[in-house]
Amino acid sequence: MSLEKIILAKPRGFCAGVERAIEIVEQALQHVEGPIYVRKEIVHNPHVVTGLRAKGAVFVEALEEVPQGRLAIFSAHGVSPAVHQQAARRTLRVIDATCPLVTKVHVEAKRYAREGYTILLVGHEGHDEVIGTMGEAPASIRLIQTTQDAERVQVPDSQKVAAITQTTLSLDDTRAIIDVLTRRFPTLVSPSKDDICYATQNRQNAVKAIAKEAEAILVIGAKNSSNSIRLVEVAQGAGRRGHLINQANEIDPRWFEGVRCVGVTSGASAPEHLVQEVVASLQRLGATRVEEWELVKEDVNFGLPLELTQLEAGSRKAEA
Repeated sequence: MSLEKIILAKPRGFCAGVERAIEIVEQALQHVEGPIYVRKEIVHNPHVVTGLRAKGAVFVEALEEVPQGRLAIFSAHGVSPAVHQQAARRTLRVIDATCPLVTKVHVEAKRYAREGYTILLVGHEGHDEVIGTMGEAPASIRLIQTTQDAERVQVPDSQKVAAITQTTLSLDDTRAIIDVLTRRFPTLVSPSKDDICYATQNRQNAVKAIAKEAEAILVIGAKNSSNSIRLVEVAQGAGRRGHLINQANEIDPRWFEGVRCVGVTSGASAPEHLVQEVVASLQRLGATRVEEWELVKEDVNFGLPLELTQLEAGSRKAEA
Protein backbone atom coordinates (compact mmCIF):
# COMPACT_ATOMS: atom_id res chain seq x y z
CA MET A 1 0.00 0.00 0.00
CA SER A 2 1.32 3.43 -0.94
CA LEU A 3 -0.63 5.54 1.60
CA GLU A 4 1.62 8.25 3.06
CA LYS A 5 -0.32 11.37 3.97
CA ILE A 6 -3.60 12.47 5.57
CA ILE A 7 -5.08 15.93 5.01
CA LEU A 8 -7.72 17.00 7.50
CA ALA A 9 -10.22 19.50 6.14
CA LYS A 10 -11.09 22.42 8.36
CA PRO A 11 -13.80 23.53 9.01
CA ARG A 12 -15.36 20.13 9.62
CA GLY A 13 -17.73 18.56 12.13
CA PHE A 14 -20.16 20.28 14.44
CA CYS A 15 -21.72 23.56 13.32
CA ALA A 16 -23.18 26.14 15.71
CA GLY A 17 -26.73 24.84 15.23
CA VAL A 18 -25.73 21.28 16.13
CA GLU A 19 -23.72 22.41 19.15
CA ARG A 20 -26.71 24.43 20.34
CA ALA A 21 -29.14 21.53 19.93
CA ILE A 22 -26.92 19.10 21.82
CA GLU A 23 -26.35 21.62 24.61
CA ILE A 24 -30.10 22.15 24.93
CA VAL A 25 -30.66 18.43 25.55
CA GLU A 26 -27.70 18.12 27.94
CA GLN A 27 -28.76 21.12 30.01
CA ALA A 28 -32.38 20.00 30.08
CA LEU A 29 -31.23 16.64 31.47
CA GLN A 30 -29.50 18.49 34.31
CA HIS A 31 -32.49 20.60 35.28
CA VAL A 32 -35.53 18.36 34.82
CA GLU A 33 -36.52 15.53 37.10
CA GLY A 34 -37.55 12.37 35.32
CA PRO A 35 -37.15 11.64 31.63
CA ILE A 36 -37.07 14.26 28.91
CA TYR A 37 -38.26 13.35 25.45
CA VAL A 38 -36.73 14.32 22.12
CA ARG A 39 -38.87 14.17 18.99
CA LYS A 40 -36.85 12.52 16.17
CA GLU A 41 -33.05 12.53 16.14
CA ILE A 42 -31.85 15.77 17.70
CA VAL A 43 -29.27 15.85 14.89
CA HIS A 44 -28.64 13.28 12.17
CA ASN A 45 -25.90 11.24 13.81
CA PRO A 46 -26.35 7.92 15.65
CA HIS A 47 -23.30 8.48 17.88
CA VAL A 48 -24.76 11.74 19.19
CA VAL A 49 -28.17 10.13 19.75
CA THR A 50 -26.65 7.11 21.52
CA GLY A 51 -24.60 9.36 23.78
CA LEU A 52 -27.60 11.46 24.80
CA ARG A 53 -29.73 8.36 25.27
CA ALA A 54 -27.10 7.02 27.67
CA LYS A 55 -27.44 10.23 29.69
CA GLY A 56 -31.21 9.75 30.01
CA ALA A 57 -32.83 11.33 26.95
CA VAL A 58 -35.73 9.37 25.46
CA PHE A 59 -36.01 9.62 21.69
CA VAL A 60 -39.44 9.22 20.10
CA GLU A 61 -40.76 9.35 16.57
CA ALA A 62 -44.08 10.97 17.46
CA LEU A 63 -45.44 13.15 20.25
CA GLU A 64 -48.08 10.49 21.03
CA GLU A 65 -45.22 8.63 22.71
CA VAL A 66 -44.64 11.48 25.17
CA PRO A 67 -46.70 11.32 28.40
CA GLN A 68 -48.95 14.32 28.89
CA GLY A 69 -47.35 17.21 30.72
CA ARG A 70 -43.78 16.06 30.16
CA LEU A 71 -40.95 18.00 28.50
CA ALA A 72 -40.47 17.50 24.76
CA ILE A 73 -37.54 18.88 22.75
CA PHE A 74 -37.86 19.44 19.01
CA SER A 75 -34.86 18.61 16.84
CA ALA A 76 -32.50 21.04 15.12
CA HIS A 77 -34.26 20.44 11.78
CA GLY A 78 -37.45 22.27 12.75
CA VAL A 79 -41.08 21.22 12.88
CA SER A 80 -44.33 22.37 11.32
CA PRO A 81 -47.00 24.40 13.14
CA ALA A 82 -49.09 21.21 13.33
CA VAL A 83 -46.48 19.67 15.66
CA HIS A 84 -46.55 22.71 17.94
CA GLN A 85 -50.36 22.50 18.03
CA GLN A 86 -50.21 18.81 18.87
CA ALA A 87 -47.81 19.53 21.72
CA ALA A 88 -50.20 22.16 23.08
CA ARG A 89 -53.12 19.72 22.95
CA ARG A 90 -51.10 17.23 24.97
CA THR A 91 -50.10 19.97 27.46
CA LEU A 92 -46.43 19.25 26.85
CA ARG A 93 -43.69 21.56 27.95
CA VAL A 94 -41.64 22.31 24.86
CA ILE A 95 -38.12 23.46 24.11
CA ASP A 96 -37.56 24.10 20.42
CA ALA A 97 -33.97 23.28 19.38
CA THR A 98 -34.56 24.31 15.75
CA CYS A 99 -31.43 25.83 14.23
CA PRO A 100 -31.91 29.62 13.97
CA LEU A 101 -31.03 29.46 10.27
CA VAL A 102 -33.93 27.04 9.72
CA THR A 103 -36.23 29.29 11.75
CA LYS A 104 -35.29 32.17 9.44
CA VAL A 105 -36.44 30.16 6.40
CA HIS A 106 -39.73 29.31 8.18
CA VAL A 107 -40.32 33.01 8.80
CA GLU A 108 -39.67 33.78 5.11
CA ALA A 109 -42.09 31.04 4.01
CA LYS A 110 -44.88 32.46 6.18
CA ARG A 111 -44.24 36.00 4.95
CA TYR A 112 -44.26 35.03 1.28
CA ALA A 113 -47.46 33.03 1.77
CA ARG A 114 -49.17 36.01 3.43
CA GLU A 115 -48.13 38.19 0.48
CA GLY A 116 -49.68 35.79 -2.02
CA TYR A 117 -46.53 34.28 -3.52
CA THR A 118 -46.13 30.75 -4.78
CA ILE A 119 -43.10 29.45 -2.87
CA LEU A 120 -40.64 27.11 -4.56
CA LEU A 121 -38.68 25.19 -1.91
CA VAL A 122 -35.43 23.72 -3.18
CA GLY A 123 -34.73 20.64 -1.09
CA HIS A 124 -35.02 16.89 -0.65
CA GLU A 125 -38.37 15.17 -0.19
CA GLY A 126 -38.73 13.46 3.17
CA HIS A 127 -35.93 15.36 4.90
CA ASP A 128 -37.03 16.49 8.37
CA GLU A 129 -36.19 20.12 7.61
CA VAL A 130 -38.19 20.12 4.38
CA ILE A 131 -41.20 18.53 6.10
CA GLY A 132 -41.16 21.25 8.75
CA THR A 133 -40.76 24.11 6.28
CA MET A 134 -43.53 22.87 3.98
CA GLY A 135 -45.81 22.66 6.97
CA GLU A 136 -45.61 26.43 7.43
CA ALA A 137 -47.58 27.09 4.22
CA PRO A 138 -48.57 23.79 2.59
CA ALA A 139 -51.02 25.37 0.13
CA SER A 140 -48.37 27.78 -1.17
CA ILE A 141 -45.19 25.68 -1.31
CA ARG A 142 -44.00 23.47 -4.17
CA LEU A 143 -40.97 21.23 -3.61
CA ILE A 144 -38.24 21.47 -6.25
CA GLN A 145 -35.63 18.71 -6.12
CA THR A 146 -34.08 18.82 -9.60
CA THR A 147 -33.64 21.06 -12.62
CA GLN A 148 -36.32 18.92 -14.26
CA ASP A 149 -38.74 19.88 -11.47
CA ALA A 150 -37.78 23.51 -12.03
CA GLU A 151 -38.56 23.21 -15.73
CA ARG A 152 -41.96 21.60 -15.11
CA VAL A 153 -43.38 23.44 -12.12
CA GLN A 154 -46.55 25.42 -12.78
CA VAL A 155 -47.65 28.44 -10.76
CA PRO A 156 -50.90 30.43 -10.76
CA ASP A 157 -49.15 33.80 -11.16
CA SER A 158 -45.70 33.85 -12.78
CA GLN A 159 -45.17 37.39 -11.49
CA LYS A 160 -45.43 36.33 -7.84
CA VAL A 161 -42.94 33.52 -7.27
CA ALA A 162 -40.38 33.27 -4.47
CA ALA A 163 -37.71 30.64 -3.90
CA ILE A 164 -36.37 29.37 -0.57
CA THR A 165 -33.96 26.52 0.15
CA GLN A 166 -33.23 23.73 2.54
CA THR A 167 -30.40 25.18 4.61
CA THR A 168 -28.14 22.13 4.37
CA LEU A 169 -27.71 22.61 0.63
CA SER A 170 -24.87 24.77 -0.67
CA LEU A 171 -24.84 27.55 -3.21
CA ASP A 172 -23.32 25.05 -5.63
CA ASP A 173 -26.15 22.57 -4.95
CA THR A 174 -28.85 25.11 -5.71
CA ARG A 175 -27.27 27.24 -8.43
CA ALA A 176 -28.43 25.20 -11.44
CA ILE A 177 -32.00 24.98 -10.13
CA ILE A 178 -32.18 28.69 -9.30
CA ASP A 179 -30.81 29.50 -12.76
CA VAL A 180 -33.69 27.56 -14.36
CA LEU A 181 -36.27 29.19 -12.10
CA THR A 182 -34.88 32.66 -12.83
CA ARG A 183 -35.08 32.03 -16.57
CA ARG A 184 -38.68 30.81 -16.30
CA PHE A 185 -39.78 33.45 -13.80
CA PRO A 186 -37.77 36.66 -14.42
CA THR A 187 -39.33 38.42 -11.41
CA LEU A 188 -38.44 35.52 -9.08
CA VAL A 189 -37.59 36.56 -5.54
CA SER A 190 -34.39 34.55 -5.17
CA PRO A 191 -33.36 32.96 -1.88
CA SER A 192 -31.11 34.99 0.38
CA LYS A 193 -27.53 33.77 0.61
CA ASP A 194 -28.15 33.70 4.36
CA ASP A 195 -30.62 30.86 3.80
CA ILE A 196 -27.71 28.58 2.96
CA CYS A 197 -26.04 27.27 6.08
CA TYR A 198 -22.62 28.89 6.41
CA ALA A 199 -21.27 25.58 7.74
CA THR A 200 -22.51 23.61 4.73
CA GLN A 201 -20.80 25.98 2.31
CA ASN A 202 -17.59 26.16 4.35
CA ARG A 203 -17.28 22.38 4.59
CA GLN A 204 -17.86 21.94 0.89
CA ASN A 205 -15.27 24.59 0.06
CA ALA A 206 -12.79 22.84 2.37
CA VAL A 207 -13.35 19.55 0.53
CA LYS A 208 -12.68 21.28 -2.78
CA ALA A 209 -9.43 22.62 -1.36
CA ILE A 210 -8.07 19.30 -0.10
CA ALA A 211 -9.21 17.57 -3.29
CA LYS A 212 -6.43 19.42 -5.10
CA GLU A 213 -4.01 16.94 -3.51
CA ALA A 214 -5.96 14.14 -1.85
CA GLU A 215 -6.76 11.32 -4.28
CA ALA A 216 -9.44 9.82 -2.03
CA ILE A 217 -11.63 11.59 0.53
CA LEU A 218 -13.39 10.05 3.52
CA VAL A 219 -16.48 11.85 4.81
CA ILE A 220 -17.52 10.89 8.33
CA GLY A 221 -21.26 11.20 8.76
CA ALA A 222 -24.55 9.35 8.99
CA LYS A 223 -26.25 7.85 5.96
CA ASN A 224 -29.25 10.16 6.54
CA SER A 225 -27.15 13.30 6.92
CA SER A 226 -27.90 15.54 3.95
CA ASN A 227 -24.82 17.72 4.34
CA SER A 228 -22.54 14.67 4.68
CA ILE A 229 -23.91 13.12 1.49
CA ARG A 230 -23.30 16.42 -0.30
CA LEU A 231 -19.66 16.39 0.86
CA VAL A 232 -19.15 13.03 -0.83
CA GLU A 233 -20.71 14.41 -4.00
CA VAL A 234 -18.39 17.42 -3.88
CA ALA A 235 -15.38 15.12 -3.60
CA GLN A 236 -16.58 13.04 -6.51
CA GLY A 237 -17.35 16.17 -8.50
CA ALA A 238 -13.71 17.17 -8.06
CA GLY A 239 -12.69 13.89 -9.67
CA ARG A 240 -11.74 12.15 -6.42
CA ARG A 241 -12.90 8.94 -4.81
CA GLY A 242 -15.38 9.88 -2.11
CA HIS A 243 -16.61 7.52 0.61
CA LEU A 244 -19.21 8.14 3.33
CA ILE A 245 -18.50 6.27 6.56
CA ASN A 246 -20.14 6.40 9.95
CA GLN A 247 -17.03 5.32 11.85
CA ALA A 248 -13.50 3.98 11.45
CA ASN A 249 -14.39 0.27 11.28
CA GLU A 250 -16.18 0.87 7.97
CA ILE A 251 -12.93 1.75 6.20
CA ASP A 252 -12.01 -0.65 3.38
CA PRO A 253 -8.23 -0.75 2.81
CA ARG A 254 -8.85 -1.51 -0.87
CA TRP A 255 -10.06 2.10 -1.29
CA PHE A 256 -6.44 3.25 -0.97
CA GLU A 257 -4.73 1.02 -3.51
CA GLY A 258 -2.47 3.35 -5.46
CA VAL A 259 -3.43 6.28 -3.21
CA ARG A 260 -0.64 8.32 -1.66
CA CYS A 261 -2.74 11.03 0.00
CA VAL A 262 -6.19 10.72 1.61
CA GLY A 263 -8.40 13.58 2.73
CA VAL A 264 -10.66 13.41 5.79
CA THR A 265 -13.62 15.57 6.72
CA SER A 266 -16.85 15.19 8.68
CA GLY A 267 -20.42 16.35 8.33
CA ALA A 268 -21.93 19.04 10.53
CA SER A 269 -23.42 16.46 12.94
CA ALA A 270 -20.35 14.21 13.38
CA PRO A 271 -18.35 14.35 16.64
CA GLU A 272 -14.62 15.05 16.41
CA HIS A 273 -13.64 11.85 18.22
CA LEU A 274 -14.82 9.91 15.15
CA VAL A 275 -12.38 11.90 13.01
CA GLN A 276 -9.48 11.07 15.30
CA GLU A 277 -10.39 7.38 15.26
CA VAL A 278 -10.36 7.44 11.45
CA VAL A 279 -6.95 9.15 11.46
CA ALA A 280 -5.60 6.45 13.77
CA SER A 281 -6.93 3.73 11.45
CA LEU A 282 -5.33 5.38 8.42
CA GLN A 283 -2.04 5.60 10.27
CA ARG A 284 -2.21 1.87 10.91
CA LEU A 285 -2.62 1.47 7.16
CA GLY A 286 0.66 3.27 6.57
CA ALA A 287 0.03 7.03 6.63
CA THR A 288 2.88 8.76 8.43
CA ARG A 289 2.04 12.46 7.97
CA VAL A 290 -1.05 14.38 9.06
CA GLU A 291 -1.72 17.93 7.87
CA GLU A 292 -4.70 20.16 8.66
CA TRP A 293 -5.75 22.65 6.00
CA GLU A 294 -7.86 25.43 7.48
CA LEU A 295 -9.82 27.29 4.83
CA VAL A 296 -11.72 29.71 7.08
CA LYS A 297 -12.20 30.26 10.80
CA GLU A 298 -15.73 29.79 12.12
CA ASP A 299 -16.81 31.86 15.10
CA VAL A 300 -20.60 31.59 14.85
CA ASN A 301 -22.53 31.06 18.07
CA PHE A 302 -26.27 30.83 18.65
CA GLY A 303 -27.91 31.73 21.95
CA LEU A 304 -29.94 29.21 23.91
CA PRO A 305 -33.76 29.43 23.98
CA LEU A 306 -35.57 31.31 26.74
CA GLU A 307 -37.40 28.14 27.81
CA LEU A 308 -34.08 26.56 28.79
CA THR A 309 -33.12 29.61 30.85
CA GLN A 310 -36.46 29.35 32.64
CA LEU A 311 -35.82 25.68 33.37
CA GLU A 312 -32.47 26.51 34.91
CA ALA A 313 -33.99 29.27 37.03
CA GLY A 314 -36.71 26.92 38.24
CA SER A 315 -34.13 24.28 39.09
CA ARG A 316 -32.04 26.72 41.13
CA LYS A 317 -35.14 27.96 42.96
CA ALA A 318 -36.12 24.39 43.86
CA GLU A 319 -32.64 23.74 45.24
CA ALA A 320 -32.64 26.91 47.36
